[in-house]
Amino acid sequence: MRKILIAITGASGSIYAKNILAKLSEAKGDFEISVVLSSTANQVWQTELDEQFSCDGKFRIYDQNDFLAPFASGSGNYDTMIIIPCSMGTLGRIAGGISNDLITRAADVILKERRKLICVVRETPYNLIQIKNMESITLAGGIICPATPSFYSKPATINDVVNSVVDRILDLAKIPVSTFRWGS
Repeated sequence: MRKILIAITGASGSIYAKNILAKLSEAKGDFEISVVLSSTANQVWQTELDEQFSCDGKFRIYDQNDFLAPFASGSGNYDTMIIIPCSMGTLGRIAGGISNDLITRAADVILKERRKLICVVRETPYNLIQIKNMESITLAGGIICPATPSFYSKPATINDVVNSVVDRILDLAKIPVSTFRWGS
């Protein structure tokens, strides 16, 4: 069984998190999906999507201060962590090795165990500090995947645009997804 952690921060882009959770709930394979939200993620979710965050009981949700969560230790054996959207504050704390909440602690664990960390940064433009933080995480083995949609699939709706990013993330995480493929 693959263990995957979805972390949602307070950066704009809650629709990316909503869509990846929807796709994971339908994914074929043996997955255990856990979810943790930062203190501001719920507020941004409500503001952007006009609804309360809910997983409808499909995934286990952990409090951001629950350091007894299984993914707070390498022995929890989570193989992938996707931070979607990943705020620049969270990115900076991870790059600096600051584990002040469950999200940053879990990212630290994933990196030290040489497992897959995908940070879906959404803010733009980037300043030099943010670029250096992205470099630090990349050098430590993480993947920076900006929420930059593609358009060669000719998306017709906002959901199509969002899913061009979500499908790319799922590909990076080696989770089977039916999506547009270049040259197909």
